[in-house]
Amino acid sequence: MHAIIVSAPGGPEALEYVERPDPVPGDGEVVVDVAASGVNFIDIYHRSGAYPLPLPTPIGSEGAGTVAAVGAGVRDVAVGDTVAWANVLGSYADKAVVPAHRVVPVPDGVSAEVAAATMLQGMTAHYLTHSTHEVKEGDQVLVHAGAGGMGQLLIQLAKLRGAKVYTTVSTSEKEKLAREAGADEVLRYDDFAEALRGKIDVVYDGVGKSTFDGGLEALRPRGLMALYGAASGPVPPFDPQTLNKQGSLFLTRPTLVHYIADRQELLQRASDLFGWITEGRLAINISHRYPLTEARQAHEDLAARRTTGKLLLIP
Repeated sequence: MHAIIVSAPGGPEALEYVERPDPVPGDGEVVVDVAASGVNFIDIYHRSGAYPLPLPTPIGSEGAGTVAAVGAGVRDVAVGDTVAWANVLGSYADKAVVPAHRVVPVPDGVSAEVAAATMLQGMTAHYLTHSTHEVKEGDQVLVHAGAGGMGQLLIQLAKLRGAKVYTTVSTSEKEKLAREAGADEVLRYDDFAEALRGKIDVVYDGVGKSTFDGGLEALRPRGLMALYGAASGPVPPFDPQTLNKQGSLFLTRPTLVHYIADRQELLQRASDLFGWITEGRLAINISHRYPLTEARQAHEDLAARRTTGKLLLIP
């Protein structure tokens, strides 16, 4: 088998394409022939050392494919099943070992590529709009980076729940994509805070450093900032008294692992997403597909924000 590993933190050049023995599943594990693996900012954080991992490490946190072998004690997954997963390292490979309790079944009508593109970002958008802040009819929602894979999903799920959605983008081309996803109003990064000052119920911010202060200004009193990523860099330390001064605001830094720790919760979120896809209510925009050997290029393109929608690696 072939896989991408990281032996030392660094830039895209730290991604090594290596050959390894074919894996054998242990107790409670399955081996999956990977059809596609998703490329996400968390992979960049793992590669760079921003989120340190024991080295050398496999990389890639999301994928889908066909079960090729099952280990002892596995009862709910069988050879030949199409499955998907998120938050399991080692997904940048043509074969992946995944704990059986972390895979979800992919229904007929959803391709393995679409499933791989849905898991991490889709379930993140799900918990943000359904749990971190349960979006309600008439809510005023701000989604940063509305043309990206995450942004397009957040816009769609917030609209499904009846919100008015504002979003930020950097170009006219990206504005078109955000509007196609359902955004009601599209703003540029340099003027969104003034335009929205004091009117937003919840801000979904995966950009971080460059948008954080403006997002707080946009919130109404007792509004919520859900800071789920840091594409522009980490937010510097700040005085919590700022939250008081700007209206008793709420701030949370959530992450997916805590919203799918329970298997039933994992299955419910995935089932909701796949159901909306098959019903035509949720569109997954796969904008770029790269061979596994071009993982470095995929990371460069994602970090430089040269892409819109979801990036996949295809073994």
